[in-house]
Amino acid sequence: MKKYIQGVLIASFFSLHFGLISTVVSAEEITIKSGELGLNAVLNVAAESINNGPLILLVHGTLAHNGMEIIASLQSLLADEAVNSLAINLSLGIDNRHGAFDCTAPHEHRHEDALTEIGTWVEWLKGQGVNQILLAGHSRGGSQVAAYSQNPDASILGQVLIAPGTWNPEYVATAYYNRYQKRLPTLIDVANQQATNGWMPEPTDFIYCNNAPKVKAASFLSYYQPPQTLNTPDLLVEGGLHTVILAGSEDTVVKDLPEQLELQEFSNVEFILVDGADHYFRDLYSDDIVEAILDSIESLTKGDES
Repeated sequence: MKKYIQGVLIASFFSLHFGLISTVVSAEEITIKSGELGLNAVLNVAAESINNGPLILLVHGTLAHNGMEIIASLQSLLADEAVNSLAINLSLGIDNRHGAFDCTAPHEHRHEDALTEIGTWVEWLKGQGVNQILLAGHSRGGSQVAAYSQNPDASILGQVLIAPGTWNPEYVATAYYNRYQKRLPTLIDVANQQATNGWMPEPTDFIYCNNAPKVKAASFLSYYQPPQTLNTPDLLVEGGLHTVILAGSEDTVVKDLPEQLELQEFSNVEFILVDGADHYFRDLYSDDIVEAILDSIESLTKGDES
């Protein structure tokens, strides 16, 4: 199903921004262990308890963090609606990481590491008595949520993918050359020549980081020659999880998402194109994301109340 939203609904604006009846019961940082790494997340309990109603697990985008504007805004707006949320920080290979990734730090992270960490947080939530979780991811986080959802835990009700990443090897190679004036295939060959668990032999232009001092070869290959698709539309399947995908009409980062989704038609997937929104759904466009989340909760929990 495809839906088009023209601007921001006034009713949504008033209910989400001025409906102050609900307040956050508690907001705290949670720290847990995943192997040798400490993971942290911000837990907002806005309902009567952590296991009252579905909880939204939020995943940020590439090299970002859970305090970035779109994630913090969503947590605040969800709290106004008395919806619990957990905004996680992907470790990116760094113990108890906070804030945006420092490009001078060693890059030992892989795209697929997020799937394990999402699963770790799902297990923690289940340990707190949460048995209904709606996943929501932005940009690369949306692609990582979609990949995790290929084999989701039974507690996962559905997923909301916000401007999720697309991937095409030819486009990636062109974008890499335009950004760094270097041929990506040459560097992929260098990475493939390194020993298992080895480092790239010299500072390497990696994702958004110019001349990153230390990049694991496996990390470079994970992002540029992945073992599986990083293209979100390829991860969608008929009869899979209830899925809502939002794209902004003014998104210049993930420009081909609407075109790809127009070619697909799954009964369990709803595509919403938000007119005027950019990649980060800034300002009042976050309301449209929350509206989609609330609609998903309503449709997924029908019949739960006795």
